[in-house]
Amino acid sequence: EVQLVESGGGLVQAGGSLRLSCSMSGFIIDDYAMGWFRQAPGKEREGVSCISGYDGTTNYADSVKGRFTISRDNAKNTVYLQMNSLKPEDTAVYYCSADYLCPNPAQAIMYWGQGTQVTVPS
Repeated sequence: EVQLVESGGGLVQAGGSLRLSCSMSGFIIDDYAMGWFRQAPGKEREGVSCISGYDGTTNYADSVKGRFTISRDNAKNTVYLQMNSLKPEDTAVYYCSADYLCPNPAQAIMYWGQGTQVTVPS
């Protein structure tokens, strides 16, 4: 069974940092483009970042460029999202994704994690 499990969410003050992790089982991370989406209450799920499984190129939403960094450790079958300079507008549930394309809209994503909450109070 393909399974993605996120961890590392929590409450962080504005300007702080947090690192999210997503561990994969049932497949090899090398074969997939891995990504992070986020969804705030009442809002659409939006792409944050992704990293290609074919050439390792990365993609970032304009709102997080320069603040967030996606990386993958194929030996550990894990993808990370380092989140720096956090803002209240970053508050959302963050979901790990696996697909063959990067970027790809949320509606096209093949596999999802269960999500982890990130809260940045104002």
